[in-house]
This record gives sequence, structure tokens and C-alpha cells, in this order.
Amino acid sequence: MTTVNVLSGGAAQGLVRGVTEAFKAQTGLGIDGEFGAVGVMADKLRASTPADLVILTQALLARLAEEKLVVPPSITDVGRVETALAVRSRDAKVTVKTEADLREVLRSADAIYVPDTKASTAGQHFAKVLDQLGIAYEVASRLKIFPNGATAMRELAASAATRPIGCTQATEIIATDGIALSGALPPGCELVTMYTAGVTARAAHPKEAAALIALLTGADRKDLRRRAGFTG
Repeated sequence: MTTVNVLSGGAAQGLVRGVTEAFKAQTGLGIDGEFGAVGVMADKLRASTPADLVILTQALLARLAEEKLVVPPSITDVGRVETALAVRSRDAKVTVKTEADLREVLRSADAIYVPDTKASTAGQHFAKVLDQLGIAYEVASRLKIFPNGATAMRELAASAATRPIGCTQATEIIATDGIALSGALPPGCELVTMYTAGVTARAAHPKEAAALIALLTGADRKDLRRRAGFTG
């Protein structure tokens, strides 16, 4: 089957999966692609990895458009995603209303599962939060860092630790079996990221890529986006 190729931040994986059947019915094409840390996905596009569209942070899409790797008129906002905390489904959710609450929760965890702290949106932010809380050195040995949020969350689900916790994009938490969304980061530590889609300049299937973007962002998919963890 001919496919439209996507390079995307992990935050959009569940949403893309949710429109696969509708896209096939509309175009006759499947969807293939890679989902991971946004910085890694952007670099793959720069390295000429075949892709018809990209779904990355708004800032990265703007940069790729400036580099003439994405067609500017095609760029469309998908929705905002919170960086949030996750626990295993069998564990009690944590209540984090203040920075002090978050500091104590992270101090009490014996394993902390996060995505790439250099290339992923949530991972970069989490590293800054640890510095802000003054506990980066204290918890460094407990950090379990994975290439992307989806992998980090799967590993959290399978963790044999006594008191593990995770932090990544809410959409990646919702899309992973065996873990539960435990709430957003508290005021002063929060991060809400706009994700945006665009057709690549070298797209093999530009019309179909535009059709997929329309499916992902259409008003009739608002409920799907909400269930996947996106906000307006």
C-alpha cells in the first residue's frame, strides 16, 4: 500500500493513529512514519529523510519553514499539549499543587522516567524544572532517560520500582497502556506546547499530506483531539 510518511513529535502519535482508518477511506493511502523527540525529527528532515508532512512544535515548524523545508501556507496548528506527571495504573495518583509538592514527590520517587532531556520538548523542560527546584543533583541517579516520551512511558508501565513516576507530554501518557495521567505540573513549573503540522517541501504526496493535516485539525475531530490529550 502507498503511504504518506510522517515525521512527528511523540505527542501526536495517538492522534495520528486515531485518524488512520478515516484517512485510508478518504485517500486510499496508509500512514507510515516516525514519532520521537521533536529535535531528532527535525534533524531527520534536515538530513533528507523522506517525509510528506511533519508535526512538531510551533517554533520548530517556523524554523523549518525559514529553512525552506516546509511549505509555509500549509502550516496549521493542531493543538496545545501540557507536560504532565504519570504513574503506573495500579499506583495512587499524586497531588501536586505547588513547587514544594512537586519537589517532595520527586524526592520520594525511587525511579523517574523521562524522555530525552536534550532533544525532546518535555525532557528539556523537566531538566530545567529539576534545576529550578534545586534537586537536579539529588535525583540524578534515579532518572531513567529514554529517546522519547512513548518509550519512557512504556518503561514506566513495566517498572519494578517501588515508587516510580514519569513526566512527559499528556498525549503520550494517555496513549500508553498501564499508566495513568496524574495531573499537570504546578504553577511556575508548567509547560503548554503548541503542536503544528506542515507539508514538507520535498513531499512525494503533497495533496494527501494536506488532506491528512485537514483530518487532524478539522472541527469535526475536536473530540478526538481532546481524548488524545490536546487542548484548543
